[in-house]
Amino acid sequence: MAVTHRLGLAAAAGLPAAARPLVRPGEVRPGIVHLGLGAFHRAHQAVYTEAAVAASGGNWGIVGIAPRSREIVDRLREQDRLYSVLTVGGNADEARAVGILSGLGHAAGDPYGVLAAIADPAIRIVSLTVTEKAYRLTGDDHMRAQLTGDAPPVSVPALLARGLLARRAAGAGPLTVLCCDNLQGNGPRIRALVARALEVAGAQLPDDVAFPATMVDRIVPATTADHRRRAALALGADDAVPVVAEPFTQWVIEDRFPGGRPDWPSAGVVLTSDVTPWETLKLRALNAVHSALAYLGALAGHELIADSLDMPGMSEVLRRFLAEEVARTVTPPPGVTVTGYGATVLTRFANRELRHRNIQVAMDGTQKLPHRLLGTIQDLRDQGGNPCWAGLFLAAWMRFARGYADSGARLPLDDPLSGRIREALAAMPDTPNGVTSALTGLSEVFPPGLAGDDVLRREVVRWYGELDRHGAAATIREAGR
Repeated sequence: MAVTHRLGLAAAAGLPAAARPLVRPGEVRPGIVHLGLGAFHRAHQAVYTEAAVAASGGNWGIVGIAPRSREIVDRLREQDRLYSVLTVGGNADEARAVGILSGLGHAAGDPYGVLAAIADPAIRIVSLTVTEKAYRLTGDDHMRAQLTGDAPPVSVPALLARGLLARRAAGAGPLTVLCCDNLQGNGPRIRALVARALEVAGAQLPDDVAFPATMVDRIVPATTADHRRRAALALGADDAVPVVAEPFTQWVIEDRFPGGRPDWPSAGVVLTSDVTPWETLKLRALNAVHSALAYLGALAGHELIADSLDMPGMSEVLRRFLAEEVARTVTPPPGVTVTGYGATVLTRFANRELRHRNIQVAMDGTQKLPHRLLGTIQDLRDQGGNPCWAGLFLAAWMRFARGYADSGARLPLDDPLSGRIREALAAMPDTPNGVTSALTGLSEVFPPGLAGDDVLRREVVRWYGELDRHGAAATIREAGR
């Protein structure tokens, strides 16, 4: 059945009960400015905040700021700031409109309007999902001009620094800057960035600003035309800007909010004094498994992460890695087990709706593997343990870095150190020993202790030989028995 009306306030009351927003735009006054109106924020923090306000009240509406593109702002304004979240991968599509956006802004087009929003005394939290690149504090003249007031503040460092100065001038009161990007130790990192930016502007970081660490998790694939069609059918209205998400969602926050916060625990948020155990568990259990699936699946000629997980023996190998190696090196948060968390990870990655491509996940291996895999290996070796399964995954990355699948098809090496990798491989024999020596010699990736570790080297050479002789599919099938 065709949907003929557009999502907006006029259509909201006619939506199915389960699809209606928990709060209506305009009913809740703003308390949060969020930099970054991308799909992840709209499927994650905005959903949590709306549920918290619906459960416990409070003026915690979100003023959503698009840093660059104006299109999302225009589309949301046309829909009275309503949009929908389409949850895929369950028994059936589910869609619900979200109405927590109480305002919109465009940093590139109206940077001073963004500063005014941050300086508003009603705003007690400035949150961010802007990707790691946006946090760079460059030393060029244009950045300095933004920070000192000689140019409009369009970058994230300038908006934060000058926003804090504007709050001080307005007597606006305490503030929390809440980074929700996937960066290790994101709270301290953003605090250091803002402190440096303020120094350039000739000021110091105020004492009443907090920078809690966070851990966020929800897979949000790109929205396709088919998703828009399905969202309209599930919602009962046509949405120009739906977001798509898996059923799973998680948010862990260090509980430091001098100006207050929404009742996020009522919506399922975990508040803690230390995010580190959650962050480490995610890196070593979820992210490491993601990379392992990407490299082994790409070698076997599979396109998607879900295809890789379907390989005979793969689930068994990953479960053994989690139980025998990750569980030995991670102290999980209270009430959580590594194997239980890992089982959830495997269920999530089996969701074919997510369309995670192996080649995409395999990008930037030299940046990812030190955090995802080498920490586990180092801890195992410190305990006198043998990194069997981690050695297999490391060998798979090395085979992938050579640039060929088991079929002989070319594999792209999209990595910041691609030149160094190719030089190292060219200087050594194309044998298990030669490739292992070449790539463990990358000092940017392998610390000296691991680069010279005979036990690790033996495991990697052994598994590399198996992959070389039999291919990834046969190696995994045999290992999983």
